Amino acid sequence: MYALCIIAGIAVAIWLGDKRFKSIAVNGKSVVSEVAITAVPFGIIGGRMYHVITSPDAYFGVNGHALDALKIWQGGLGIWGAIALGTCASWFRYKALAKKIELPAFAYFMDALAPGVLFAQALGRFGNWFNIELFGRPLTAPWALSVPLANRPNGYTQFVTFHPTFLYEAIWTSALAVSLIIIGKKLQPGQIFTLYIAGYCLGRIGIESIRIDEAHHIFGLRLNVWVGAIVGVGALMVFIRQSKSTKPILG
Repeated sequence: MYALCIIAGIAVAIWLGDKRFKSIAVNGKSVVSEVAITAVPFGIIGGRMYHVITSPDAYFGVNGHALDALKIWQGGLGIWGAIALGTCASWFRYKALAKKIELPAFAYFMDALAPGVLFAQALGRFGNWFNIELFGRPLTAPWALSVPLANRPNGYTQFVTFHPTFLYEAIWTSALAVSLIIIGKKLQPGQIFTLYIAGYCLGRIGIESIRIDEAHHIFGLRLNVWVGAIVGVGALMVFIRQSKSTKPILG
């Protein structure tokens, strides 16, 4: 079910991205699908690499099994690695296509894809529900998630219901996607994508603050909080620079 959620998300991202890109590119037909053939596998590899690198004990520790690093269907894809490697692969493939047909700057392409990628992230997060993972601190509200005893972290076995943090992220990314679609026409080329990065980082920092799954800490903060802060600030700096330029910074 985790894999099906990921596949459904990819399908939505390609469909919406293709629809948005064809509306701004004369030769945009099938470009998104062509790029996706390369970008999606690299995105999955990048996401898995980030997860394994930041959680090495689960695979290479005393009780770990190295081959489990290949079992993506059991969960464990880091969005930071997925977007980073997926974007790099997209750039190379897009540039190769641009040599054959006339295409707008890569910034326009990434702007077209950003909302769909956010919806894909939202769908992918429901895979965490099927895997009963990535939930937050104990909670007794009506929307709290009931977690079986076997899936409760050490120190929380006496609690029954928890924050469904994956649901919070799905709601945040969906709302962000809709917002980008609405305000997108008012932004400079490339700003939709950088605003997507900055907006996601802001939400992720808040969500990380209530998650209780095992994670590395630096100066008392979860690793993903630091990554979100650094990447988010970087995206905002690029966004400000883009607002002062009429030419796409992403070539």
